[in-house]
Amino acid sequence: MTTAAIKSRARKSRVSRFFKTFTVRFAFYFLLCALSFIFLYPFITMIVKSLMTDDDLVNITVKWLPSELTWSNYEIAFRRMGFSRYVWNNVLVCAVGTVGHMFSCALTGYAFARYNFKLKNVLFVVVILMMIVPVQVIIFPLYKQYSDWRWLNTYLPLLVPTFFGFGLNGGFFIFLYRQFFMGLPYEMEEAARVDGCGPVRTYARIMLPMAQAPMLVCGVLSLVWHWNDYFEPSIYITTNPNMRMLPSVLPSLYALLNQENHTMIQVNELEGIIFNEAMLMAATFLCIIPILIAYLFLQRRFMEGVERSGLTGM
Repeated sequence: MTTAAIKSRARKSRVSRFFKTFTVRFAFYFLLCALSFIFLYPFITMIVKSLMTDDDLVNITVKWLPSELTWSNYEIAFRRMGFSRYVWNNVLVCAVGTVGHMFSCALTGYAFARYNFKLKNVLFVVVILMMIVPVQVIIFPLYKQYSDWRWLNTYLPLLVPTFFGFGLNGGFFIFLYRQFFMGLPYEMEEAARVDGCGPVRTYARIMLPMAQAPMLVCGVLSLVWHWNDYFEPSIYITTNPNMRMLPSVLPSLYALLNQENHTMIQVNELEGIIFNEAMLMAATFLCIIPILIAYLFLQRRFMEGVERSGLTGM
C-alpha cells in the first residue's frame, strides 16, 4: 500500500470519527435541552405571565414576549398577599425545623451506622417506612394525637418532630447520615478511645465535624421542603390566619381570581386595582424568590456535599 493510500485512509478515518462524535454529542445535547425545557417550562411561563398587562393576558398572539414589562404586578401581589407578614412565619419554621433535622438525624444516623443494639434492624425498617409511606396516609392519627396534646394552631406539630429525627422527610435524612458514617473508617474512633474520649465526646468532637457534607445536603433539602410545604401547615393551622405560611396564602389568591367570571375582579375600588392572573403568577414567584436566592449561594457546596455524602451511590 502506498503512502498516499495510507494518508487517504487515515483522513477518512478521522472524518468518520469526527462525524460520529458530532452526531452522538448533538443527539445528547438535543435530548438534554429537550428535557430541560420540559422542567423549565412552568417556571418560564410563570415569569413571563407575571410581567404581562391585562391586554396581553387576553391576546392570543402574546405568548413568550409581553408587549410591556409590567413590574407593578409584583408590587400589587406583594401587598395583596401580605408578603412582609407571612414571610417571617416561613423563616421561623424553616430555620428551627432545619436545625432540628440537621442534628437529630445526624445522631440517629450515627447510631444506626456504628452501634449494635436490640431491634436495630426492626427500627431501621421503620426509618425506611418513613421514607416510603407519605404523611397523607398517617395524617389522621397525627392530627388526633396533636389535638389531644393541644398543639393545633401552633408551630409545634411542624417543629418538635424534627428534633426527634421525624418530621418532614426525616427518614431520608437519617438514611443519608447512616450511609455517610458507614463509609468512615473505624480506626478514628478506636484512636479516640485510646486517647480517652468517651462515646459522646468522640461523636461531638470527631465524627460530627467530619459530616459537614451530609449536614449541608440535609440543611438545604430541609430548608427547601419546609419552605414549600403546604399540606401539613394547612392541616394543623386553620383558625389563626396570622400564623399561615406563604404557600397557604396562594390558594386564597387563586380563589379570589376565580370568584368572578374566572378571570379578574376588582380588589380595591378606590384605587381601581384589578387582580388578574399576572398578579397571581407574580405572587407565586415572590414565594420562591427567597429559596432561589439561598440555593444560588449554596449551589456549589450543595453539589459537593451530594458527591461526598454518598447520596449519588444510593
